[in-house]
Amino acid sequence: MKPTLMILAAGMGSRYGGLKQMDPFGPNGETIIDYSIYDAKRAGFGKIVFIIRESFRNDFEDLFRSKLEGEIDLEFVAQELDDLPDGFELPTDRTKPWGTAHAVLAARYKINEPFAVINADDYYGVEAYKTLVDFFNENQNADYSVVGYRLKNTLSDFGNVNRGICYSNSEGNLDQIVETLKISKKNSDGFGEYQDGDESKLLDPNTLVSMNMFGFMPDFFEKTEAYFVEFLKERINEEKSEFFIPLVLDKMIQENFKNIKVLSSDAEWFGVTYQEDKPYVVDRITTLIKDGVYPEKLW
Repeated sequence: MKPTLMILAAGMGSRYGGLKQMDPFGPNGETIIDYSIYDAKRAGFGKIVFIIRESFRNDFEDLFRSKLEGEIDLEFVAQELDDLPDGFELPTDRTKPWGTAHAVLAARYKINEPFAVINADDYYGVEAYKTLVDFFNENQNADYSVVGYRLKNTLSDFGNVNRGICYSNSEGNLDQIVETLKISKKNSDGFGEYQDGDESKLLDPNTLVSMNMFGFMPDFFEKTEAYFVEFLKERINEEKSEFFIPLVLDKMIQENFKNIKVLSSDAEWFGVTYQEDKPYVVDRITTLIKDGVYPEKLW
C-alpha cells in the first residue's frame, strides 16, 4: 500500500499577509505545494490529503483539482475549531486554531495507511520524500519518524522563526523535541539566537530541527486523540493554547509508546514566513529548474 502525504494548509498567513499556500512561485503559477506533491508522487506516495479551512475551501479545491485531477488521489479536509472530542464545547472567545496535532486529527477518518505530514509553505527537497518512503518500507508499521534539518539551512534573513529542536539518543531515536520560539539568524555562519527568559542563547548551525516533516502510522490518530482530551481538560480555556505535534511526540517518548527515528537531512530547506522571503524562494525554484530537478511546467 502506498503511503499518503498530508499537507497542513489551514494557516491564514498572518505574518506573510495572505494565503501563501496558494501563492505562485514557479514560472507557470506553481505553488510550493505543487513541488512538494511532484516530489512525493515520484518518490512513491499514492494520495494527498489537504488540511484546509472551510472559509477558503472552494478557491483552494478549484486551484488544485484543476491541476492534479488524474495525477494523484486527492482529499480535502477542513480543520474546524469546533471539531472537539465528546464532552467538550468550543469556548465562545476562541478564534485561534488548536495547532498542528489537531490539524492532523482532522484527517483521522480519511487515512488508514502510513502517512507523512508536511507544511504547505515549506520546500523539503527531493531526497526527503524518498527517505520517508524507504522508512515506511523498512519499518513494517513499527515506528514513527521525524526528518531533521540543519538549523543553518532553515533560518530566515527577514525575521525570527519557530523550530522544534531534536535531541536523539545513541540509537538515533528521538529523546526530546523542544518547540523553540523566535529564533533569529545571528550571522552568516548560520548560528541561531533566541531568548530563554532574560537570557540570550545561541544555537549551533548544525543543530537538527524539525520542520514539521514527519512519518506516522495510522495508530497515531487514536493515541493523539487521547492526548487531546488531556490537553483540553487542562487548557481549553487558555485563549492561545495550541496542541502541537512535538507535544504529542514528547508524551509518546515519556510513555515508551513508540520509537521515533530521527532521519537526518542535509538538504536545503526553504519556505515563506514573510513576504520578503518570496524573491529568494522564486530564485531557488528557478535555479532548480535550470539544474534539471524540475521541468519548467510541472503538470
